[in-house]
Amino acid sequence: MCLITFAIGQNPRFPLVVAANRDEFFHRPTATMDWWQTDSGQHILAGRDLASGGTWLAVAPDGRVTAVTNVREGSPETGRYSRGELPIRALAEPEGKLQAGLAADTERYSGFNLVALAEHGGWYFSNRDAHPGRQLFRGHYGLSNHLLQTPWPKLLRLRSAFAHAVEQANPDTNALHTRLLPLLQDTSPAPDRMLPDTGVGLETERFLSSPFVVGENYGTRATTIITQDIDGQLTVTEQSWGPGGKMLEKRQFSWQR
Repeated sequence: MCLITFAIGQNPRFPLVVAANRDEFFHRPTATMDWWQTDSGQHILAGRDLASGGTWLAVAPDGRVTAVTNVREGSPETGRYSRGELPIRALAEPEGKLQAGLAADTERYSGFNLVALAEHGGWYFSNRDAHPGRQLFRGHYGLSNHLLQTPWPKLLRLRSAFAHAVEQANPDTNALHTRLLPLLQDTSPAPDRMLPDTGVGLETERFLSSPFVVGENYGTRATTIITQDIDGQLTVTEQSWGPGGKMLEKRQFSWQR
């Protein structure tokens, strides 16, 4: 997962809205979003990484949402465990206990950002943050492959468009999902002068600078929209993508919390 934007308490009808793109190599084996049971017995809605296990974004039946992104580093150290287990752990373990354990062993995983969201707030933790562990309250947020709210051009562009769409949304859930999906298909590259320097080289920075990444070997593989309304109705839409931005399967799930 490489780009997430979310709104907490920014529309009276939809207290929680999440929109995300997952970028990955197309050869990495992946199961599309569906309900499945984790090794610890949790029932979650999530895609599944079939290479290392785990997931990049998970939704619990009670409406909690967890997601992880990697931190882009030029020569990253390989962690001892897959970051894909983090969204699952964030749903299963008490916040304080999990964060204390992560803070005590910062090299257990390669660089990561982890968010846990619910109807009235949430929290964020990164093992690359000098002051890890932040509470999240009402507002619009964006997260890519650096720390929360780091003003990368693609994050700023998507967060602005997303915020406007959420604030102006009427009570029609499907209309909101339909409006948000195209916002995450923005292929506009950022100007060179605005690109971050994360140690991967200028050409790669350019390639990764748009909200929607189009490539033959690597690119955006899934776009996910999640809404929770004031009546506790959860709706999740996920659009899968193939090489070159080819549209693949679209799935939608809806249930009462």
